[in-house]
Amino acid sequence: MHISRRILPIVAIALLLSACAPFSSSSQDPNASSAPAQKATKVVSPAATPTSAAIAACPVPQDTGCITPYDMRVAYGVQSLLEKGYTGKGQTIVDIVSYGSPTLQQDMDTFDQQFGLPPITIKILSPLGTQPVDHPSATDLGGWAEETTLDVQRIHAIAPDAGIVILTSPVNETEGTIGLPEFLQLEQYAVSNHLGNIISQSFGASEATLNTPDGRQEIQKWDAFFKQATTQQGITFFAASGDNGATDYADVQMKKFSPTPTIGFPADDPWVTSVGGTALQPDGTGFQETAWNSNGGASEGGFSSYFSTPSYQMTLPASVQSQLKNRRGVPDVAGNADPSTTMPIYITHAGWIPIGGTSASAPLWAAFMAIANQMAGHPLGFINPTLYKLAASDIYHQDFHDITTGNNSFHHDGVNVQGYPAVAGWDPVTGLGTPVLDKLLPDLIAAQQA
Repeated sequence: MHISRRILPIVAIALLLSACAPFSSSSQDPNASSAPAQKATKVVSPAATPTSAAIAACPVPQDTGCITPYDMRVAYGVQSLLEKGYTGKGQTIVDIVSYGSPTLQQDMDTFDQQFGLPPITIKILSPLGTQPVDHPSATDLGGWAEETTLDVQRIHAIAPDAGIVILTSPVNETEGTIGLPEFLQLEQYAVSNHLGNIISQSFGASEATLNTPDGRQEIQKWDAFFKQATTQQGITFFAASGDNGATDYADVQMKKFSPTPTIGFPADDPWVTSVGGTALQPDGTGFQETAWNSNGGASEGGFSSYFSTPSYQMTLPASVQSQLKNRRGVPDVAGNADPSTTMPIYITHAGWIPIGGTSASAPLWAAFMAIANQMAGHPLGFINPTLYKLAASDIYHQDFHDITTGNNSFHHDGVNVQGYPAVAGWDPVTGLGTPVLDKLLPDLIAAQQA
């Protein structure tokens, strides 16, 4: 994992010095994409404006687009479920990272106090050791600290009574197979020790960097693990689709991008629920949402070079099948990822900072799943077939916000890759869309049991 891959801070030095820094300033980002920001035109949530208390809780200026936990819960139909007692209680989410953060618990405490959330004690386990073995740079350590903090604060904001377990690796996951064997050991540890039924993965490696014998062998090991854990042990896996639009890195040194479309692993694996990114903005009494393509990143999506179309995607219309061409399509679903429309996190070395990327949307869906499992009274396990079953039914537009504006074209460092448009139904930018959770979850549970 490199800080620019799955986690995108809207970063300038001023942001690291003050909790009151501007929420969005793409002109300060030297890595900003030349792709234009997409206009938010899709209204995704009716009524229910934030209360004055929720607005006051925002630690950055309101005119900069700050979104609070309450805003996020209203936008995705979570708030009414929380008010009925569906808070993720009794469920545990496992988050896989390198290094972790030395200030994670105290930062979590500050976050909870700011937003009036119940306190939580984060469980941190390091079965492979705590001493970094690969001499990481300060940037690597800081990037993973921010990643870890983003994951736990996003999860807790949505499912406040769910437990969170952090599993840390002493090896820095970057590109190719680097760090992946250690991460697989951690995920196997989580499953064999029954740490939780939901695993959140905000890391990734470009398929282009895994096109070696070792890379393909590593992918096969993961795929066998995912299949067993989902089908036999009731585990649900979420993975960030990536932040580079229609492409990804071409080399393990992460110095150049592929000039042809590519996607990332493990989001491409058919046994994983892949999560893309959107931009979510308040709009009067509701919210507007579009495909994320601004502030130096874009929702990664496209078609796998390694995995064929899974049976659940074969139910998509003929127009989609002509795109798939017997390849796995990514992502499956989406959630808020734009750094300028995201919920700020708190971390000691930086204060309040806005961080986005699909690293933010994957743990968001993990939190949704904790609520789903609580509602069902048992782990739902592999949900992809049911998500697509609902999408093919006449209740699709009741259960999902169908994102139909924007694209994920990539323009950066002299590399220009034509992306895909967000269209009605599934697309390789936002998948099936974002959830109307209070409608989706009852339907998901009923369809899983049918």
